[in-house]
Amino acid sequence: MPPYFEPAASGVKAPGPDGFLQRWLLLEPIPQSIRSNAVFTESYIRNAIGTEYFPNQFTVVPRDGDKVKIGDEESVWHALDSNGFNVKLFRFAEAMNKPTYSILFWVVTIVDSPREIHDVRMAVGSNSASMWWLNGQEAVSLFGDRRMVMDDCVSKRLTIKKGRNIIRGAVINGPGLSDFCLRFIDEAGEPIKDITLNLDTI
Repeated sequence: MPPYFEPAASGVKAPGPDGFLQRWLLLEPIPQSIRSNAVFTESYIRNAIGTEYFPNQFTVVPRDGDKVKIGDEESVWHALDSNGFNVKLFRFAEAMNKPTYSILFWVVTIVDSPREIHDVRMAVGSNSASMWWLNGQEAVSLFGDRRMVMDDCVSKRLTIKKGRNIIRGAVINGPGLSDFCLRFIDEAGEPIKDITLNLDTI
């Protein structure tokens, strides 16, 4: 999958230079019926993402290679390191020989923190709409037809727990080059960098 991705290495990975999280478990895309991104209202997105496609989709913490049955198709989770600050889901789908348009992606990562960090915000950009959770709680949602812009939407104040934190996201797109970027920022808008990504803790 170079130049966009590499298989996730074992051990921990620090955020990128600007704090973006670049190690993720990506599920192969789930086909949708989307002719135009003009339909991406809040109610449409919540319904599309809230539909149960596979068991425990809001709680599962998968491993690389895990498979889920979606309808008559089998989809696989892939542990990957993004070579850029933004995770190019279109290129991921393309490399997997899967549909690249009118699709829904599920993504998961695990953040380890050496300390409890209060009053941080999750800052996300996505193409197109998306929803994001931290430790099972909805953190930030991006509705409407949009391009991926760094820190496009930020959450309310959150707390990163000491130890393991689970981030889960769902990105939906019709026509367009699906991607996203995510980081945590402090009260001054500076990136949180003293955290690590570690899929080995699953």
